[in-house]
Amino acid sequence: DSGLTVELVKGKVIVNTFFARREERRKDGGMRFIREERKKISITVVEARQLVGLNMDPVVCVEIGDDKKYTSMKESTNCPYYNEVSVIHSKNLLRSGTLVGTFKLDVGTVYSQPEHQFYHKWATLSDPDDITAGCKGYIKCDIAVVGKGDNIKTPHKNVLFWQYNVVEGNLLLPEGVPLERQWARFYVKIYRAEGLPKMNTSIMANVKKAFIGENRDLVDPYVQVLFAGQRGKTSVQKSSYEPIWNEQVVFTEMFPPLCKRMKVQIRDSDKVNDVAIGTHFIDLRKIANDGDKGFLPTMGPAWVNMYGSTRQYTLMDEHQDLNEGLGEGVSFRARLLISVAVEILDTTSTEIVSSTEVQVEPVSNISEVSADWVVTIHWLPWKIEEFFLFGSFLEATMIDRKIGDKPISFEVTIGNYGNQIDGVSKPSAAKKKKKEGGGGGGESDEEESELIQQNSSEDEADDDGDLVSVSSSPPMKPVITDRNYFHLPYFEKKPCIYIKSWWQDQRRRLYNSNIMDKIADKLSCYGYGSILMQQRESMGQQAKLIRSQVKRNTVRDKLKMVQNFLHRLRFLADEPQHSIPDVFVWMMSSNKRIAYARIPSKDILYSIVDEETGKDCGKVKAVFLRLPGKKGFGPAGWTVQAKMEMYLWLGLNKQRKDFLSGLPNGFEENKAPRTGSLKQVFQLRAHMYQARSLFAADSSGLSDPFARVFFSTHSQVTEVLSETLCPTWDQLLVFDDVELFGEAGELRDDPPIIVVEVYDQDTVGKAEFIGRTFAKPITKMCDEHYGPPRFPPQLEYYQIYRGNSTAGDLLAAFELLQIGQGGRAELPAINGPTDSDRGPILPVPMGIRPVLSRYRIEVLFWGLRDLKRVNLAQVDRPRVDIECAGRGVQSALIVNFKKNPNFSTLVKWFEVDLPENELLHPPLNIRVVDCRAFGRYTLVGSHAVTSLRRFIYSPPDKTQNNWASAGRPTHTMQDTFLGLSIPITRFYIFVLFRGIQYHVFILFDTFVRLFRRSLSYLQNEEEKEEKKKKKKKKKKGEVEEDDETDERMLDWWSKYFASIETLMEVYNKELEAEYDNFEDWLHTFNLYRGKAGDDDEAALDDDRIVGRFKGSMCMYKLPLSEEITREAGFDPNMGMFQSIPHNDPINVLVRVFVVRATDLHPADVNGKADPYVVIKLGKSELKDKENYISKQLNPVFGKAFDMEATFPMESMLTVSVYDWDLVGTDDLIGETKIDLENRYYSKHRATCGIANNYSVHGYNMWRDPMKPSQILAKLCKEGKLDGPHYGPGGRVKVANRIFMGATEIEDETDEHLALTVLKHWEEIPRVGCKLIPEHVETRPLFHPEKPGIEQGRIEMWVDMFPMDMPAPGPAIDISPRKPKKYELRVVIWNTDEVILEDDDYFTGEKSSDIFVRGWLKGQQEDKQDTDVHYHSLTGEGNFNWRFVFPFDYLMAEEKIVISKKESMFSWDETEYKIPARLTLQVWDADHFSADDFLGAIELDLNRFPRGAKTAKQCSIGMVQNEAELPCISIFKQKRVKGWWPFVARDENDEMELTGKVEAELHLMSAEEAEKSPVGLGRNEPDPLEKPNRPDTSLMWFVNPLKSIRYFIWHNYRWLILKALGLLLLLLLLGLFLYSFPGYLVKKMLGA
Repeated sequence: DSGLTVELVKGKVIVNTFFARREERRKDGGMRFIREERKKISITVVEARQLVGLNMDPVVCVEIGDDKKYTSMKESTNCPYYNEVSVIHSKNLLRSGTLVGTFKLDVGTVYSQPEHQFYHKWATLSDPDDITAGCKGYIKCDIAVVGKGDNIKTPHKNVLFWQYNVVEGNLLLPEGVPLERQWARFYVKIYRAEGLPKMNTSIMANVKKAFIGENRDLVDPYVQVLFAGQRGKTSVQKSSYEPIWNEQVVFTEMFPPLCKRMKVQIRDSDKVNDVAIGTHFIDLRKIANDGDKGFLPTMGPAWVNMYGSTRQYTLMDEHQDLNEGLGEGVSFRARLLISVAVEILDTTSTEIVSSTEVQVEPVSNISEVSADWVVTIHWLPWKIEEFFLFGSFLEATMIDRKIGDKPISFEVTIGNYGNQIDGVSKPSAAKKKKKEGGGGGGESDEEESELIQQNSSEDEADDDGDLVSVSSSPPMKPVITDRNYFHLPYFEKKPCIYIKSWWQDQRRRLYNSNIMDKIADKLSCYGYGSILMQQRESMGQQAKLIRSQVKRNTVRDKLKMVQNFLHRLRFLADEPQHSIPDVFVWMMSSNKRIAYARIPSKDILYSIVDEETGKDCGKVKAVFLRLPGKKGFGPAGWTVQAKMEMYLWLGLNKQRKDFLSGLPNGFEENKAPRTGSLKQVFQLRAHMYQARSLFAADSSGLSDPFARVFFSTHSQVTEVLSETLCPTWDQLLVFDDVELFGEAGELRDDPPIIVVEVYDQDTVGKAEFIGRTFAKPITKMCDEHYGPPRFPPQLEYYQIYRGNSTAGDLLAAFELLQIGQGGRAELPAINGPTDSDRGPILPVPMGIRPVLSRYRIEVLFWGLRDLKRVNLAQVDRPRVDIECAGRGVQSALIVNFKKNPNFSTLVKWFEVDLPENELLHPPLNIRVVDCRAFGRYTLVGSHAVTSLRRFIYSPPDKTQNNWASAGRPTHTMQDTFLGLSIPITRFYIFVLFRGIQYHVFILFDTFVRLFRRSLSYLQNEEEKEEKKKKKKKKKKGEVEEDDETDERMLDWWSKYFASIETLMEVYNKELEAEYDNFEDWLHTFNLYRGKAGDDDEAALDDDRIVGRFKGSMCMYKLPLSEEITREAGFDPNMGMFQSIPHNDPINVLVRVFVVRATDLHPADVNGKADPYVVIKLGKSELKDKENYISKQLNPVFGKAFDMEATFPMESMLTVSVYDWDLVGTDDLIGETKIDLENRYYSKHRATCGIANNYSVHGYNMWRDPMKPSQILAKLCKEGKLDGPHYGPGGRVKVANRIFMGATEIEDETDEHLALTVLKHWEEIPRVGCKLIPEHVETRPLFHPEKPGIEQGRIEMWVDMFPMDMPAPGPAIDISPRKPKKYELRVVIWNTDEVILEDDDYFTGEKSSDIFVRGWLKGQQEDKQDTDVHYHSLTGEGNFNWRFVFPFDYLMAEEKIVISKKESMFSWDETEYKIPARLTLQVWDADHFSADDFLGAIELDLNRFPRGAKTAKQCSIGMVQNEAELPCISIFKQKRVKGWWPFVARDENDEMELTGKVEAELHLMSAEEAEKSPVGLGRNEPDPLEKPNRPDTSLMWFVNPLKSIRYFIWHNYRWLILKALGLLLLLLLLGLFLYSFPGYLVKKMLGA
């Protein structure tokens, strides 16, 4: 349940190995446990898009649990490209920044995906602090969770990879989750808890108790809820074991959530350390329905029960993990009244709280709700019913003797009722609450415990309130059964327990659950499971013959559908709101709790309707007790602590009259102890035939097995067979006078269970446990006839389990025969011992043992490989012993293993009697012994071939041969088929295709296929012709559209990247997986030594492998038909292994081509690696250390290595990838091993792949020293086939099959025709098989210290050439393509409609000082700016400015290659491959503050929308509808001019148009750029003319007069003129007023 959070931080990935817990069901008794499994989580953060914000420096942080990791920072972009994988080593300090958005999902969601991964999916970011904000951007990432044995299948890297770039179609969501998720509130209401442990569990309290003694401190509980990486807590209720909270915890999360489980935990608050009291998980899928009539997650109010450790109060609780929810709880801890509700939020509402922080709020008490609610809810929290639990122990056997012989008792509890420590009695009527009472009746005397009081009968039920609950059986001394087990003598008297409890009546929920369980049980017939598995293979063989009539997938699809339906039923049947706690049965000895069993209460719940009754209610059930907690893991958990036959019944007290109805008849209830008056006597016959595939329990890798059979209180053992994993005991065990209690009819239909345990006998010490299985005998009563169909019983396979692992199979039959009045004489006779050597041992009788036939087994002894030392001594003279059913054969002795590990005599045989039924064939044992001095033999290792079916020889059916094997008979075979009365028409077909004629004699079914094939071939040829013609017609001086079509440009990588078009096969797995491990005639058997591990111990069988035996077997019934031995050239010494090569040493040239590695595990602290390749073959080793690739997890090596080897001594090729380190030794990242010998000798011809076309020169040159015609001739000779005959008209005939080839190829027609046959070699009858094509295989890399977990993958292939043949040519060049140098010239001509940011100081007018910035993605430090167009009033800007961006480009991968040092401390440059994207931004220049970002456009140079012809036609739709518009590539167009929009996001997070730019993009190769150089900006050479900018475009403080002239005079001249005129007028008026008085005085005085 670890959560995984991806956060994006502004301004400021993981491969983590951790333990993921998986809950699994135990096979050996239905018990559940939790196992830790090591998992690797690999997260690659590729890129981010559409991030909300301007010009940010984004960083991605990935968090799992407490681990965090950050990617590098990308500057000034909201579409960063990372492609980083990293490893958690250290915490990042000094991180600050603004959170852009987060995305959460749990690890379980990833693991439940197909292939356990999300590949190239886009995670939607949302802001946890503002849920109204909508999507904050997208992060493209790969997330994979890899466990042992899981392989990550990455799609071939070049398969339409642009499809992953479409965000909407590839969101990171599981199937079925809607693309647009809404925000929702999850309300978890916590009301109250009951039944908490009454003593304080905290450390301080325990310390105090240790010093002071008795301690009655109570717990201080609070509830903690964890969901989607957030946690909420209620308040702490001091000193209360019945706390009442009435609070709700509110989570805000996207719906549907990608975190499936909610963890609710009651914890005890403590000053030192809070301790968990109990944990409960709520699976949201179980309380919701996503169908059309579905509902949101809704639960309760309901009681949930919590289980954990026992309620014994000690200083340290050894089972504390159980209280944390890890493992199956072994005792009731508490129950909690809780409800869950979900509300979808309307984020447009203004009143909404926009943060996602967890809130805790008080809620009203559940009993204070309105009357309406009481009516609508059919159960009431206070409607408490009295329940009655009755149990009886009919048998207690297989009690582990380690317990000691002290008296043993059993305690049964339901909730706290019946618990001896703090049991409870009936709640008082007033409080309706449980309170502490003296209900624990554990100390009551024997008499009381065994009685059921008289007044419990129907007529006196009113007085039953006086009854005291009896929860434990009386202590009783155990009796010895055998050396391992005790049993308790419950013969005539069976002890009973009887508990009253009070619970809310929610039986209806459990009834529904039981009904669904019963439907599911009927749907899955487990009884036939094992038989179906056994017969599946043989059915598969027969199905091949009728495949033509039945579609292959019909049955499989139907089966899958039923399995899905069954899975859903089981899922629904698990009721999340169960109110009645589970029942626990504890075995107690000297007041200690030893072992327990947990029985779900619904399984024993009674209903008057049969379908609603629990499956074990009122039935005798075998219950196995096991050790609690971690004690139950490993070897201690393998043994059974006790086997109980129990009868349990749980129902309402008022229905109590029925509680005995299901007991076996004859048990009566009275004041005396219960007695069984119906005692039946039986004889059990256990026919123990054989076991196979047992665990190796000795260090030799073998076991000395014997079986112990338990039935009731009896046990017997088979004889010990030494040193075998597949013992054939062939022994009948007879159990006489077995007394069983109950009615005859019931015992016939449902007899008690038989337990068979298999042990390994050791000379010293106790026998070691190998495994256990259960069986039910077939019962015959004395009045039945012993005969078909039921008798004699058939041998059956029973799966043996040890812990959680399968530990083999037991082949046996069991019959239970009733002994009547006449005694044993009436039973079917048992024949006495037939084999005098075996003494008194009885064999399995004739009617039951299998019918035998005489078989001959031929063994091909090829050689031994990689034998490890035995007892520190090297193996020098090994020999192989083969044994099957007591007979066998020995190989020749290898005289000197070092010099030649192959055998001198290839084939030997032996005859043996085997069962006619193939399913009953015993295994064949292969043992390798080392013959040492003085006649000593040491066992090196062994292997058991469990199924011989694949080695059975079936003679070829002459009449069927060509139909079955070849599938396509030709006209020459017509006479044969006419005998089969199949209507066959002979066609003469004349095909005229584009002037080329083909004449074919052919059968109709062959025609259709051939026609299609020749049609496609002709079309290919025609396309080639057209291309040639086009080239001839090409006008001079015309620019060629695509460099790749130029023949000179083609290389091996062209073929590799075009492999999707079948020029070459690129397998995304190992070649061995595709071709059945190349075991077409030579098989490899791993030899094992040492003890077998168990899943619980995580030990791998690989550690036990001590070598390999190469050889094969062939078995057939005698006598063999003489036709085979009469065939020409039949060598009697070789038997069925005719025409196989000899195994003499052979010298071979091995050529290893390593293409590249992908998804390597990071090896350095920085989350990268510096990988290089090391090749080892035998003693020679090639290291390519000097050519390491710096800081790459997906390195392209492109290397070929030549080595000479001698098979068989040097046949294991190891290809390793190491991490180069400057200081210290280099670390191994991972390695892969290839067995070259099997490839070399395989009929699939894996020495050198068959190319698709035959070419004499060029990149597609034929690599094999043998030409196709020579290969074909050799194959025909080896297969004793007639041919090849090359005919006119492009025909070639091989073994009565005619193949067609093209006739227009001028040179070496035969080679092309031979190649056509080789490509269809699998169609040849009898000897045909698919020949390996030219290919690249992808192999997983593993690290020896991390077994089973992939560390990356490597793409490679191997060619092998024998040295005695002509030498092959030089290795083809696959060195990585060097990036081609290009120069991108971007001319920014004009901008228009750029938004205006500034206000004018004087006029208040809107204007902007515009400039444009541009760079290529990944080269932000080389960004270039235009000059500034000042004071644009309309958003128009004129620039005529040139940017020049030189870059290196890989055409095939469509990536720019950048090499730079990561930091000043880096030793060397790191190569990055980044998509070719040009970013243009428009800015507003400010002088005294930061420039303002206005908008941007990013153009993918491989596919971007064509620019608009005019500014008017340019719109925001060019960005928003980019996917729908026709796109162009600058690499094809070379030169483009047009208008493109600038966009940015507004406050509402919506795209808006912020300007338009007219730009011209011109792409030139470096050579062309050198010939016609240009200057940056408007500089020489080839300068651009100055833009014709308006006079207003200037800076005021540089040219103040000019600015006054333009800004003031231009706008206010009339105002100024009017002001001047008014000023003059005022001046004149002033002068007039000033001079007028004087003038007037003058005049008046007449002066």
